[in-house]
Amino acid sequence: MEIFETIGSTQHEQVVFCNNNDAGLRAIIAIHNTTLGPALGGLRMWPYGSEQEALDDVLRLSRGMTYKAAVSGLNLGGGKSVIIGDPRKDKSEALFRALGRFIDSLNGRYITAEDVGIDVNDMEFLFQETNNVVGVHQVHGGSGDPSPYTAYGTLQGIKAALQWKFGDQEVGKYSFAVQGAGHVGLHLIKLLREEGSKVFVSDFNSEAVAEAVETGAEAVGLEDIYDVDADVFSPCALGAVVNAETIPRFKFKIVAGAANNQLATEESGDELAARDILYAPDYAVNAGGLMNVSIEFEGWNKERAMRMTRTIYYNVSKIFSIAERDEIPSYKAADRMAEERIDIIGRLKLPHMGKPHRFPGRERTHAC
Repeated sequence: MEIFETIGSTQHEQVVFCNNNDAGLRAIIAIHNTTLGPALGGLRMWPYGSEQEALDDVLRLSRGMTYKAAVSGLNLGGGKSVIIGDPRKDKSEALFRALGRFIDSLNGRYITAEDVGIDVNDMEFLFQETNNVVGVHQVHGGSGDPSPYTAYGTLQGIKAALQWKFGDQEVGKYSFAVQGAGHVGLHLIKLLREEGSKVFVSDFNSEAVAEAVETGAEAVGLEDIYDVDADVFSPCALGAVVNAETIPRFKFKIVAGAANNQLATEESGDELAARDILYAPDYAVNAGGLMNVSIEFEGWNKERAMRMTRTIYYNVSKIFSIAERDEIPSYKAADRMAEERIDIIGRLKLPHMGKPHRFPGRERTHAC
């Protein structure tokens, strides 16, 4: 498929290919939709097998960010960026500063943040070249690691699902199968254990599993997680884990987790609904990290971040209400909620034109 045909079919506004031979930079920035505000989405570094694979990933992820911001009630659009490279051996100061200059040239239309393969040290290099970056260290007025807020928001989504399915939010009464004990998954496990919940955990990383077990969680095998007799399945690692092979094994009553793209296909979402398994749409549930970094525009503080993240409960509850009202699966209800908000706000104003944003209390070292 030709590039313009591809981005036309996905309705992207802008795709920027970034190249700098001296820095070894090959990156793509995708801006999907700026109707609600500037496009915000993380930077991912991954050893993609091909340029087409990288393009497909950045287009998919940036579109997802549009829906996540819209359903969360944020005045932000959707974007994403990817660097083609191995994060274990291809990182350098020059690489990130070169990308920072490309981001800065977009004059505020795209704002980046930390994602897979990227850490706070990489963000520091970007920050030397552009102010259009969030999630930087708190000494710069940023919010730091978003994982605790993503996990806390996921807990709010779980509570909404419990209330809708069982009529109460008493997390400690229920059992959970958490797939993934990385940054977000481990924080979620700790929150669930603090509530007194029974938690089963699986992960590729044995050290992460061991840390989860220290909280009182019970370890199960990678494939065994789908067969656990628990109330809630909480995917917090890989995407597409809810699929034609795994769904028939589910004893779960609810699927609610922090992983992106949990449904392998739309048919997977339809099958969950047919089996009366309540699905809390992933991009509504895992929006806590996005909410957290968005507060940096006004001046970040923890109390404000926690207060905003708690709104995920109401957002997810509204999705369930729309699904019931329109007699559609919850994944379609989430899309409808996002699209309706984009449509109505889009009638009020032109697309975002890249007005620079101000970050109160933020200082950065300007590059020469």
